[in-house]
Amino acid sequence: MEQIEKIFIIQPILDENWRVLHSEAVSLIESAGGSYCGSCHQVIKEINPATYIGSGKLKEIAQTLDGLDGVTILFNGELSPSQTLNISAALDNRKVIDRTTLILDIFALNAVTGEGKIQVELAQLKYIYPRLKGKGAALSRLGGGIGSRGPGETQLETDRRHIRYRIKYLENRLKETATRRGLQLGRREKRDVKTIALVGYTNTGKSSLMNALTGAGVLEKNALFATLDPTARRFMIDGNEFVLIDTVGFIQKLPHDIVEAFKSTLESAVNCDLALFIADASGDYRMQFETTLSTLVSLGFNKPYLKVLNKCDLVEDTEHLPTDCIYISVKQGRGIEELKERILNSFADKFTTLRLSVPYSELGNYSSLAYAVKEHGRTFTDTGLDADCTIENKYLHLFDKYIAK
Repeated sequence: MEQIEKIFIIQPILDENWRVLHSEAVSLIESAGGSYCGSCHQVIKEINPATYIGSGKLKEIAQTLDGLDGVTILFNGELSPSQTLNISAALDNRKVIDRTTLILDIFALNAVTGEGKIQVELAQLKYIYPRLKGKGAALSRLGGGIGSRGPGETQLETDRRHIRYRIKYLENRLKETATRRGLQLGRREKRDVKTIALVGYTNTGKSSLMNALTGAGVLEKNALFATLDPTARRFMIDGNEFVLIDTVGFIQKLPHDIVEAFKSTLESAVNCDLALFIADASGDYRMQFETTLSTLVSLGFNKPYLKVLNKCDLVEDTEHLPTDCIYISVKQGRGIEELKERILNSFADKFTTLRLSVPYSELGNYSSLAYAVKEHGRTFTDTGLDADCTIENKYLHLFDKYIAK
């Protein structure tokens, strides 16, 4: 039976947000298949260039860990290669990883599609490359287990040129997938199918909501970054067709290399017609909304969005919840119909519902305009076709002569 790796957290306190970062670190450890075994905290007034937190605190941590074998150290921040080595040396040469390494490891564990694996490997290589020193001592010290999945398992440090070529190759592969996604987007625009992107903090129930709306059968798991690969599914609301896209979740201080690597995936959210920002009503939803919006804005997002609070069944008092949100519980099926109604209302000003009267002599021309009209009912009369329809406003001029007076 494989032994579960025990992880001890060193939590630097740089601002008031450290508790959130620590809580996320515990969840990240569990998502990586490890076991949280304790932590220490250190207020940082000035970062020590050699050890980040100072040699005195490291001696204290070494005493705390004395007698505990096989414990990996997670520094819940970003370390330089020399800081990683120095902390490891001060803690009896224990394996030391930082927050970015742990997140990349989880991404490597959960990537399923070819594109997802390419994006993860690219992010890992870009993070590893500037950290190679000499013959790669910093990388070699990692050994096996958490923090070494993906390309970290190979002897990549022996050939820096190979890494540069590999990064270039993977970037070209991602450009190809981005081109294909652009063609898919073009086809959707041509068919006038509206796209809705599910975006938000990781583990807030985006995949569960997608399954509830579309029956997509996307993996639902109570773990951070359980879903990395974008999934697109069609669904209908009152006869109107939409495409719902599930995207990778966000987290506090998501490493820059990860955002860059997954930029092509996140373009589906940037280019959507409407975004649903999903947050956990039982958690720090304000921070989750802010993190989601700031990450997307950095990628050029400027689309309309609805704020959705999921897991409302876990909140006893809902009076304190913000009034500009839609309250749902996917688990209990609450609020889903209201969400659908709000989605339709978001597009209401772009559509007009009316009756058309089309003479029999014009049915051929009317049929050629089928892409622009949604019929809710039709009746054949002595003179032609009467149809109750919804038409996007930009196409109304094509039907001027058929609009019933």
